[in-house]
Amino acid sequence: MTDTEDLPADRADRERNRLSARAARYARVGTNVGGVAARLAGARLFGIAIDRGENALALAAALGNLKGPIMKAAQLISTIPDALPPEYAGELMKLQSEAPPMGWAFVKRRMAAELGADWQAKFKSFEHVPAAAASLGQVHRAVSLDGKPLACKLQYPDMQSAVEADLAQLDLVLAIHRRMDPAIDTREIAKEIRERIREELDYRREAKHVALYQHMLADVPEVRVPKVWPELSTGRLLTLDWLEGKRLLEYKEHSQEARNRIATAMFKAWWLPFARHGVIHGDPHLGNYTAFEEAGEPRGINLLDYGCIRIFPPKFVGGVVDLYRGLREDDEARIVHAYETWGFKGLSRDLIEVLNIWARFIYGPLMTEGVRRIAPEGVKPAEYGRKQAFQVHEALREKGPVTVPREFVLMDRAAIGLGGVFLHLAAELDFHGLFEDAIKDFSVDEVAARQTRALGTVGLAPAS
Repeated sequence: MTDTEDLPADRADRERNRLSARAARYARVGTNVGGVAARLAGARLFGIAIDRGENALALAAALGNLKGPIMKAAQLISTIPDALPPEYAGELMKLQSEAPPMGWAFVKRRMAAELGADWQAKFKSFEHVPAAAASLGQVHRAVSLDGKPLACKLQYPDMQSAVEADLAQLDLVLAIHRRMDPAIDTREIAKEIRERIREELDYRREAKHVALYQHMLADVPEVRVPKVWPELSTGRLLTLDWLEGKRLLEYKEHSQEARNRIATAMFKAWWLPFARHGVIHGDPHLGNYTAFEEAGEPRGINLLDYGCIRIFPPKFVGGVVDLYRGLREDDEARIVHAYETWGFKGLSRDLIEVLNIWARFIYGPLMTEGVRRIAPEGVKPAEYGRKQAFQVHEALREKGPVTVPREFVLMDRAAIGLGGVFLHLAAELDFHGLFEDAIKDFSVDEVAARQTRALGTVGLAPAS
């Protein structure tokens, strides 16, 4: 039996995508996003020039004040070159995934709805003030009856309704952008974001993701994965071991060796599951990790959040490796084959060159032998990839349009996020050597076999 089996059945579900909750959310989101969208549409219709920078600030302010799912969707899309105007992407990347926490009276009602009226008797203690807050829920520290420290992730009320309302508004913004500046077709991107955010609402699925990472990283001591407590978890409450650690930014002034150890653990936590099993953690921002210490020194990382996980068809992983090898060996046929494997269609030589701008940026650190930083000195984490994204944007306006496959969304988001972490740490690693170790003896068939075994073990379906 895995940690995820026999989670207690949820009580009467009064929050399942309610019309009244959706209507209230439409009213809040629509006023903010609709105003920006209307200005864009009006400018297009009447040929009026608008100040994109000013409009971008207005959109970011609207989403930042709202918090919740639409902000998470905007952050996911903000790193894709030309999916949104570059001014918009720059502002959206600044948004922080934090929402106002629920008060204690609200928390008690939420916990009673998930675990029953006697829920407090199931814990030795439960802290009133949340330890962390995010866009879809908040985390409380607790202690089990046998004295084990716990992390209880509790979803905010009416999140399913909020997600559906917010995704509809995001579709509006993307549709208007497609009509205004159609260098890139965002319809597949929108499908991917909808599916991933809906998955994040399902804490039962997230519990299976935790078990999956326990399986995949069992032989990687630099990365610690918590245990699920099934008897204290439901579809909207996920209880895990509390893993002690410090925020990664607390190590910015530590020795180069210490920072490199943390960065190496980050690299392994991301690339090994992908190269071996076709699975990635799609949201590698600083809040999802802490560093654990031994003898007063950081030795690795705690992986804390498992909502944004992507399972890829094994052939897609083969395409990633083919593109790496094609770029490294200047093998045009292999590069084209890789893009086609990913799902790009109707590629011309010009479009391939545009895609290669972005690919060479993403793969650059992996192709360069020896110890190096992820980017040149002086590049700030928030600016990582911005210059290259602008180049792609300008080139696509001349050579496009192109439809970006949905699988690209989280690969891109994760690569940019991971690079940002390396920049924060000022890490100096042999990225090439680490990547070559990850893909040693690579085989699509072997990835497929390992993935099938791992997913079967935890009760997850393979990628469609």
